[in-house]
Amino acid sequence: MRIVVTNCNTTQAMTKEIEAGARAAASPGTEILARTPRWGPESAEGWLDSFLSAAAVLDLLRGMEEPFDAVVLAGFGEHGREGARELLDVPVVDITEAAAHLACLLGRRYGVVTTLDRTCGLIEDSLHAAGVAQNCVTVTGAGLGVLELTDERRTESALLTAGRRARDAGAEVLVLGCAGMTGLDRKIATMLDIPVIDGVAAAVRLAEVLVALGLKTSRAGSYARPLDKRRTWPH
Repeated sequence: MRIVVTNCNTTQAMTKEIEAGARAAASPGTEILARTPRWGPESAEGWLDSFLSAAAVLDLLRGMEEPFDAVVLAGFGEHGREGARELLDVPVVDITEAAAHLACLLGRRYGVVTTLDRTCGLIEDSLHAAGVAQNCVTVTGAGLGVLELTDERRTESALLTAGRRARDAGAEVLVLGCAGMTGLDRKIATMLDIPVIDGVAAAVRLAEVLVALGLKTSRAGSYARPLDKRRTWPH
């Protein structure tokens, strides 16, 4: 089984971190193909970045030449999810949606800890679109930009503080709201004493399940194939 994991930004170092997290979560025999868009923002932190990221990721996916069985979109807040499902004939799993679905299996209420406050509205809208917002009690910013997550000690401290706020707000399960936080779930879970979900790991495992069951995106209605027309893409 081959799963393409797309970073939503152009920062290669973050793609490497996402790749490591995806490989750690994958089952034996699953091959992870981590890819970085060739254009777009260096980090996705707001609406403008999200729209640019979505287009860049779709451009990346349409140009993939090697065969693959599923796609994981490693950008929290939805960066092209619906478009990718129209475009591709394989399952597309977004880390935001995957993490939220698993959280709903582990507790009645969950909370999301993300990077900056400015991304909270974007994530809330993505959860609404995925149909899992009703169980989310809070989306809480940790006060760190995406590119600041390389400082592990500072990131851990910020996530703990934000995680406590989410738990105090009623969250029974915590979701890490950025692909750059991959790998920190178990440490934060131990410190907060509640389940913590890494979206990259959740999405990889769910993608494996969909492929193993032979399931693909429905073409009946919402995700019907794109209309045949001329489209101009970046060169």
